[in-house]
Amino acid sequence: MTQQEIEGRLIQLISTITNQDAAEIAPDKPFHELGIDSLGFVEILVFIEKNLKLQLIASQLNRKDFESVRALSTYISTKL
Repeated sequence: MTQQEIEGRLIQLISTITNQDAAEIAPDKPFHELGIDSLGFVEILVFIEKNLKLQLIASQLNRKDFESVRALSTYISTKL
């Protein structure tokens, strides 16, 4: 799976979580500005673990990697 495919899937998920149009979600916009709260972060983590089969907690994920859709998708693409 490419970084762009991962980014697209994350945007679709965030669209569902925040009830926003996916086309309006900028991949470089910080998660908190997209309306993602702590429950939203948990939903994203569960989605990644179930759908991408990647355990983020055990993968040395840091705060910088979880700043935006682009940062997270780039990180995930290096781990898959």
